[in-house]
Amino acid sequence: MILNLQSYGQNLGSEQKKLSKRVIAGELRSKGVSQDIINEVIEEIDDESEYSQAFLLAQRKYNSISHLDPEVIYRRISGLLMRKGYGHGVCARIMRELTSNN
Repeated sequence: MILNLQSYGQNLGSEQKKLSKRVIAGELRSKGVSQDIINEVIEEIDDESEYSQAFLLAQRKYNSISHLDPEVIYRRISGLLMRKGYGHGVCARIMRELTSNN
């Protein structure tokens, strides 16, 4: 049973790359996975790869809505990232990078 939960946790962590560590941990917790296994799965995801995934997600969204008003762009992208579980700091950093690059 423990091996099944551990492999489930690792699969969720690798398949759900568009989700933040916080959301992945919450999903695992709701499935009854032990905190030790959750910690192992979360430790495998480094902060930079988590940020890169969030940035790619935001950049794809930005490309499709770049013609809109800047306030609307900010609201839609930050809403998307927040729903995926990324914090305000990550959202603000990504928005600064997106708006300075474009």
